[in-house]
Amino acid sequence: MDASAARSTRSRDPWNKGRLIGQKLPLKLREIWAIRIRLQLAERLRDLALFNLAIDSKLRGCDLVSLRVKDVAQGQSVFHRAIVMQQKTQRPVQFEITEQTRQSVLSWINHRKLASSQHLFPSRVIDAGHLSTRQYARILSGWVKSIGLDATAYGTHTMRRTKATLIYRRTKNLRAVQLLLGHTKLESTVRYLGIEVDDALEIAEQTEV
Repeated sequence: MDASAARSTRSRDPWNKGRLIGQKLPLKLREIWAIRIRLQLAERLRDLALFNLAIDSKLRGCDLVSLRVKDVAQGQSVFHRAIVMQQKTQRPVQFEITEQTRQSVLSWINHRKLASSQHLFPSRVIDAGHLSTRQYARILSGWVKSIGLDATAYGTHTMRRTKATLIYRRTKNLRAVQLLLGHTKLESTVRYLGIEVDDALEIAEQTEV
C-alpha cells in the first residue's frame, strides 16, 4: 500500500475509533467510598472537597468549577443548602450539602484562606480564574484510575449522575430527581438516567419462566 492509499485509509477511520462513547457511568456506593477514603488518607483537601461537592450538588462541570465561596459558605459556616444559576438553562437549581461535604469544603476554604468573593476551586494557572472543566475532567480521571476503574467509561457527567441515580433507584421518584438535576422536562431526566432500560432489566430479572 503506497503512502496516499494509507492516508486515505486513515481518513476513513471513524472519529470514535477505539473510544468508549455514550453516557458515562455513575459511580457505585462502594466506589464513592473507595475514592473518598483514598483522598482522605492522602490529605488531598481540594480534591476531597471537589469530589464531595460534585456528588452532592449534581451540578454540571461548568457550574461546579465556577462556584464561588459565597455560593456555599458564609464565614465559618457552610450552608446546608445552596442555590445556583445554571449556565446552560439560566434556571436556578438547589442542592443539599451533607455534613461530610460541609466539613471537607470548610477545611479547603480555611487551608487556602479563600475570601468570600473568590472562586471555591481556583486554577493553579496564574490569572486563569477557576479550575477549568478540562482540568476537572483530568482530576476525575485520576480518581477513577486510582481504584482500578477504566477512566474512559467515566467523565464529569459521572459525578452529576451518581447521586441522582442512587436517589432514583432508592425512591423511584422521577419528579424529585428532575428537580434535583434542574431539568425542565421529565423526558430529559428519563433519558439522562437511562432508567427505562434499567427498569426493564430489573423486571426481567425478577420474572422466572
